[in-house]
Amino acid sequence: MNICIVYDSEGGHTKALAESIAAGAQQVSGANVYLQHVDEADVYSLPKMDAIIWGCPGHFGTISSGLKSWIDKLGYLWAEGKLINKVGAVFCTTATTHGGLEATLLNLITPMLHQGMIIAGLPGNIPENALYGSYYGVGITCPIEGNDLITEDDQALGRALGERVAQVAQQFTER
Repeated sequence: MNICIVYDSEGGHTKALAESIAAGAQQVSGANVYLQHVDEADVYSLPKMDAIIWGCPGHFGTISSGLKSWIDKLGYLWAEGKLINKVGAVFCTTATTHGGLEATLLNLITPMLHQGMIIAGLPGNIPENALYGSYYGVGITCPIEGNDLITEDDQALGRALGERVAQVAQQFTER
């Protein structure tokens, strides 16, 4: 099963989260994970994917301009129904605790719903998500300064989302 993770990252935080999501997805047998920066990601490859995960830094509670420009290229896929029933998930990072994490996650989900994708959130019964995360995807607050880009808790949430998406996609591809 093919899983594409597309990310926009400015300071490396979102890239680090994307890498942890990829690591979680790779834990599932049969997962082929394609991790791509938005500048390199090819929208024409998406119909070959079973799952698509995208994320970015939150900019004032919404999608970064880099990822938004890439998403805006998906119109022909929508017109042809090419992403209907693909599994989708989202992630984001912000610099402040109340910097719009959930608003950004919801804004990231909206284009997936327009495409007819099936959204895989992160349920509360996942230990890493019980008190620390979000049901809409993975949204984390990252320190602007310091040596660590993201914490071990943040990485655990990323791995949990990647693994969940791969498991959900696997259920659709095994039929």
